[in-house]
Amino acid sequence: MAIYTKKGDSGETSLVGGERVSKASDRVNAYGDIDELISWLGYIRSSLTCQSDFLRNVQCALMNGSAWVASQGDCPKLAPFDATQVKVLEQEIDRMTSEMPKQTAFILPSAPQSASVCHIARTVCRRAERSTIGLNDGRENVQNVVKYLNRLSDYLFTLGRYCCYKENIAEDFWLV
Repeated sequence: MAIYTKKGDSGETSLVGGERVSKASDRVNAYGDIDELISWLGYIRSSLTCQSDFLRNVQCALMNGSAWVASQGDCPKLAPFDATQVKVLEQEIDRMTSEMPKQTAFILPSAPQSASVCHIARTVCRRAERSTIGLNDGRENVQNVVKYLNRLSDYLFTLGRYCCYKENIAEDFWLV
């Protein structure tokens, strides 16, 4: 099977379910933001082997979430978005936080590189969250994706701090 289909040459793409829409639609932008986030998480996985399995599970959850965002109606073929994954993120945030000193100020992303990449992924995650919220899609599965993205940005922030902690590099605090 060829990677190219030429079906998108007119500026349209198919949503899950087959409906054709503009590649510039809000829905396509939202699942595109999630796709970008999945790629950044792959980059983080490549350098943080201690978190690789956890991050792979996050990527899988986001793939499922992206499929829900890429649909406009009920999709019986799609697995429901597992809302319990929000709790899994919270537990990992709590675990990392319990090992680190308390945060005392706003943090400027800096060294180590792994921490900076976590902060880049965090900002992409926030964009994906905003894009998904902007769809005004009240379906339960999409609302669970929004909650997951919100908590995932907290996880990525904490992971960035944790990278500094584990590498014994002082966080760069922004002090006014």
